[in-house]
Amino acid sequence: MKKIQAKKLFKRMGALVAGVVVLACSSLAFPLTAQAEGKYTYCYDYWGDVQDSPDAYEVAAVLTCDDLGLEKPLSTTANGLTAVGNYIYICDTGNNRIVQFERLDREHFTFVKEYTEFKGNVEVNTFNKPRDFQINEDGDIFIADTDNNRVLKLDSEWNYVMEFVKPTDNTLDPELVFQPTKLAVDTAGRVYCIATGINKGMIKYEADGTFSGFVGATPVVYKLWDYIWKRYFTTAAQREKMANFVPTEYANLYMDHDGFIYACSANLAEEDLKSGSAKAVRRLNLMGNDILIQNGEFPVYGDIYMGNGGGYTGCSKIVDVTAFDNDVYVLCDKERGRLFTYDSQGRLLFAFGGKGNIDGYFMKDQPIALDHMGYDLIALDSLSRTLTVFTPTEYGNLIYQAIDQFDAGDYEASGNSWKAVMDRNGNYDLAYIGVGRALLRQEKYKEAMEYFELKYDDDNYSRAFKQYRKEWVEDHILVIIIVLFAILVVPMIIGRIGKIKYEIDTADIFKF
Repeated sequence: MKKIQAKKLFKRMGALVAGVVVLACSSLAFPLTAQAEGKYTYCYDYWGDVQDSPDAYEVAAVLTCDDLGLEKPLSTTANGLTAVGNYIYICDTGNNRIVQFERLDREHFTFVKEYTEFKGNVEVNTFNKPRDFQINEDGDIFIADTDNNRVLKLDSEWNYVMEFVKPTDNTLDPELVFQPTKLAVDTAGRVYCIATGINKGMIKYEADGTFSGFVGATPVVYKLWDYIWKRYFTTAAQREKMANFVPTEYANLYMDHDGFIYACSANLAEEDLKSGSAKAVRRLNLMGNDILIQNGEFPVYGDIYMGNGGGYTGCSKIVDVTAFDNDVYVLCDKERGRLFTYDSQGRLLFAFGGKGNIDGYFMKDQPIALDHMGYDLIALDSLSRTLTVFTPTEYGNLIYQAIDQFDAGDYEASGNSWKAVMDRNGNYDLAYIGVGRALLRQEKYKEAMEYFELKYDDDNYSRAFKQYRKEWVEDHILVIIIVLFAILVVPMIIGRIGKIKYEIDTADIFKF
């Protein structure tokens, strides 16, 4: 908090005079034609101030167990939610089943089938506290059958294929019970899972079930003084009773369309998030390296303010993540009941939601799972046993449209879409930056600089200025050469003429 406040104070003092000038210019060139009329959607501006926004999403439906056509209600420990095509699957953990629903239209889902067992010649063919469900491109089904201590692989007809069991690794406690909780499966059939009590990262299995190691372990976070005290000033007996410095376990996984895995961690300390020594979400390649881009003004960890009050305590707790095909990703915050949407550069597009018992809000600490169909978001509230379906508003669709057009190389259309966003929310920094980026790609560098300057985007302003300077030099190269010639050669000529004149005058004197 102090770091953010200091940042705000420094920025404001440094930009005070320039800001007055820019504001005066912007009021003429870019009038704020609309005030934000959002209900509960917001974003942060350059200074870190909360800016209310038009709603980017609206609630299409809040579906109860009766609405979903379930004779037996979901348990309050229902955990996993997976969207595949037009179907969703819920791991009803407490009832030892997986429930399938089909989406009929924007607001309605219908019950299809529940699965409590599978076919195949295996000792146990029923589920025991399943907590995650995935389907790969070939239609193969993978289930984290938690209390049966296995990850199941079934074919598309729910026939047993194989299972993945506790990895054979000397670093694991022999007494540890293998309880897989979350899964990700790549196109080659490799399985990545996280399990209770295993903090070495994701457990990686090859397609044939072979354990091939741990990947993506989070960096160990500790204070230097704690390490020195534990290392040099405590006895062996005292060290055994002290907490070990170990990596943090992941809370959930999601594999995006490019095969990268988003992994989120929920139980992180405020000071570690603020210092940057811990990350709430990471984007991992298949080697386990974090490649998440964070070019926004603030880190990717949900709310940047972590004080206590208003029913909220501490930092956001990210329990699930889902990603669209345009690399926009959404985080589910269990602590505040909010959804945070970021673009591929790690800039917060908008946040919405909260705790409560009205549509669009979630019960205390219970938004537990999130997935998407297109740009629609589906969230599971395990306490109220409901599904909330969010669909983008016109404002939200314009933002996604602008991003998609830019990614497709249609920069002029993207700029126009961002201007339409700006018309609906004149306080939205990313709209100005979006227009500037579109102009930059159209090689309209001077115009792009104006938009970047308005929202203090130093990096993009520097890029535009560099290109503008290069372009200006190329356009005025003849003038530059003439001026340089005049500066360098003319004095030489004048000096030479003066010298010749002096020699002539001197020669006349000696002659007479």
